[in-house]
Amino acid sequence: MIRSTNAFNLAGIKVLDTPLVNKALLYARENLNEAAFNHIARSWLLGQFITDNSPEIKDRDIELHSVATILHDLGWSHNAELISDEKKFEGDSANKTVKFVLREDAVALHTTASIAIHKKKEVKACCLGIRAEFVPLNETYDGVLTQDVWDVIVKEFPRTEFKEGVIEILCGLCRTKPISTYGNFLGDFGTAYVEGYSSEGKRLVDGQEAVVD
Repeated sequence: MIRSTNAFNLAGIKVLDTPLVNKALLYARENLNEAAFNHIARSWLLGQFITDNSPEIKDRDIELHSVATILHDLGWSHNAELISDEKKFEGDSANKTVKFVLREDAVALHTTASIAIHKKKEVKACCLGIRAEFVPLNETYDGVLTQDVWDVIVKEFPRTEFKEGVIEILCGLCRTKPISTYGNFLGDFGTAYVEGYSSEGKRLVDGQEAVVD
């Protein structure tokens, strides 16, 4: 467990400089497109700032938090070897992350904030940084994130076509492995944007209706 060690400043944020963190960054860079890599980098930096300034979670395993955040979206990879035929993208990401760190729940739960925020500090920290990418500034955790910090991070890792890029990635999952999108938020993207996509008959409520009394 590493809580303090060699560090450097990236976009004004103090981050770890360890072989494992650097290996994770290189792996993410090799296996994600620019929009996805910039997203994980921003999530990492936002999470570092938020948790470093939130006393109740500041004392987390920073290396675990860093690596989990850096690798949390490997399930968005263009490398087919990282993508399963049926697992949710969070599951694909978690399965690859476990090769770097033994705790993969931070990755597996990163889109399930209602659970993640009640788990161990590293899981919560990972979720909070990622969530900061998708909510207004004033809704980020604990009110510590400022516009100035946000602007410096976004300048270093731009959000160019981020919204469009995320929609295309998620719709791509709805097209290529729809079984992984039923019963979760991905299905909403499929319904909204993907012609011919339907989760009818595959929802939890559909299964419940089919149960014989």
